[in-house]
Amino acid sequence: MRIWLQTVLPPAITMSLYFVIFGNLIGPRIGTMGGYSYMQYIAPGIIMMSVITSAYANVVSSLFGAKFQRHIEEILVAPIPDILIVLGFVVGGVARGIMVGAVVTIVALFFTHLHVESFVVTVSVVILTATLFSLAGLINALYAKKFDDISIVPTFILTPLTYLGGVFYSIDLLPGFWQTVSLANPILYMVNAFRYGVLGVSDIDITVAFSVIGLFIVALFGLSMRLMKQGTGLRA
Repeated sequence: MRIWLQTVLPPAITMSLYFVIFGNLIGPRIGTMGGYSYMQYIAPGIIMMSVITSAYANVVSSLFGAKFQRHIEEILVAPIPDILIVLGFVVGGVARGIMVGAVVTIVALFFTHLHVESFVVTVSVVILTATLFSLAGLINALYAKKFDDISIVPTFILTPLTYLGGVFYSIDLLPGFWQTVSLANPILYMVNAFRYGVLGVSDIDITVAFSVIGLFIVALFGLSMRLMKQGTGLRA
């Protein structure tokens, strides 16, 4: 919160541009999608995109900053279990993801009307998704040896997966082959699960979506704990 001009405001401005360009300018030419106006349809995806990028960025920058400034050593020599260190960084990422998501949701309400179809699904997807990408950011930071290393994954992996994750379109519009390829994108499941919670429509079965998210969280948490125990990127 002390640097909210860097952490909270930029996503709100960026997502406002998405709403203006894709919603107001392009949306009317596209018409409806999934039974909703294009602006309503893309709003959940844009909100989820902000949660993903914010949660990831928070942890990768926090942990790498601690490594770079060498105050991570104070945590490592303290009698703190590895699991608490991991959870500490993850909770920070989740908090920022939720905060930015809430701000972007408020921005979205200036452009379109949103109603929550399932409050439980909506909240749980946000928390689980923020947890997953907080863990991913932690793993990236552990492996990173220089500042360039913390920008490679967001630039060349996270951003393409996000744009190809059904944020701006329904995969039903794609040819059969590309629909199948899209199913390999984990972000597709998160975006559609959140869209189901808000609008009640989804390209993916909601049970499958939660299962995929859960599996990724378990896998990344296990890898995070293993890397912490090995001291990967933390100990010379």
